[in-house]
Amino acid sequence: MRISARNVFKGTISNLQNGAVNAKVDISLGGNDKLTAVVTTESAQALELAAGKEVVAIIKAPWVMLMTDCSGIRLSARNILTGIVKCIETGAVNTEVTIALPGGTEITSVVTKEAVAELGLKPGSTASAVIKASNVILGVPT
Repeated sequence: MRISARNVFKGTISNLQNGAVNAKVDISLGGNDKLTAVVTTESAQALELAAGKEVVAIIKAPWVMLMTDCSGIRLSARNILTGIVKCIETGAVNTEVTIALPGGTEITSVVTKEAVAELGLKPGSTASAVIKASNVILGVPT
């Protein structure tokens, strides 16, 4: 499968919590890197999601927000992944920022040049990727 999303992660469901409308899916990416997705209960059933099942998590880079100081901040986003800025590719309007997470996973965000400057991002600096669980799309191998 080839897709346009920059962030495609293979993982294993570590926990599945079914609800009346939605299911919360915790995904282990390896090396303590984790994601949480929220999908409809209907999708969870159609994909036959269960603990231990392999999944692919897809997140488009523009859906990944960045922040540099998490202390004292409470967010509704379930995924706050902190790591080290690996590289920055500056374009005419937007900038692509790749963060290396402690477990070896890398996540890429596309933000404005102004945001990179305001956050003081540079290779080697600490940053957090913030992703709403509803922005994580799940797929299963066929």
